[in-house]
Amino acid sequence: MDENKEFRPEAEVEILESGPLRISGNFILKDLKRGDESAPGEVFLCRCGKSNNKPFCDDSHKNK
Repeated sequence: MDENKEFRPEAEVEILESGPLRISGNFILKDLKRGDESAPGEVFLCRCGKSNNKPFCDDSHKNK
């Protein structure tokens, strides 16, 4: 990487402890199954498999 240029990611992926993946920034989210495409700016994606709104997190991981 060029040391004279500041690195600016277009999207950031953060793994939240005991929770979902948080994706934020400038990205396109494509749902090939439904033919949908959007640029939401931020999404939370399920990692636990319990969400009723997959691939999105619905906080089902908090229910015990």
